Amino acid sequence: MNRIFFTIIIFLSCLNSSFSQNTFVDHCVGKWKGMMYISSNNVIKDSVLVELKVEPTKETNVWTWRTEYLSPKLPMVKDYLLRLKDKEKSLYVTDEGDNLLLDTYLIGNKLYSIFETHGILLTSSYELRDDELIFEVTSGKKQPNTHPEVNNYSVNNLQRVVFHKIK
Repeated sequence: MNRIFFTIIIFLSCLNSSFSQNTFVDHCVGKWKGMMYISSNNVIKDSVLVELKVEPTKETNVWTWRTEYLSPKLPMVKDYLLRLKDKEKSLYVTDEGDNLLLDTYLIGNKLYSIFETHGILLTSSYELRDDELIFEVTSGKKQPNTHPEVNNYSVNNLQRVVFHKIK
């Protein structure tokens, strides 16, 4: 009886993993809009209206991921591609162009990227919650070592958008 129970659990886990991979990006397809709040040291410093457009491309398992920052002072467009690299490992790649590729991992209903540039550690995530897509980027610098086996990083900055799908 226990063996059957564990077999069912393993089967459902595998089914859920492959189901979530396909449905996560499928649920992201469309136009989204939300306000980005930019915080530094836990104080909101600025905000900007943001639109996100996710569409499948002609290439299999590749989606456009276009973010438009609708700032009156400094409008900006980021045209990226999201590519499925390894379905079994839930590994995607965010292609920012100019051969800049970020490993991006899907765990449940959330995409994660962690990378370092110019001594700053950044974490980026997209999370689906019901009819919302939540985008967050945190950043901080490496802190002085207090232990030879651990490096700590500050989390000084946060950019956060709660997107809602445009119908």
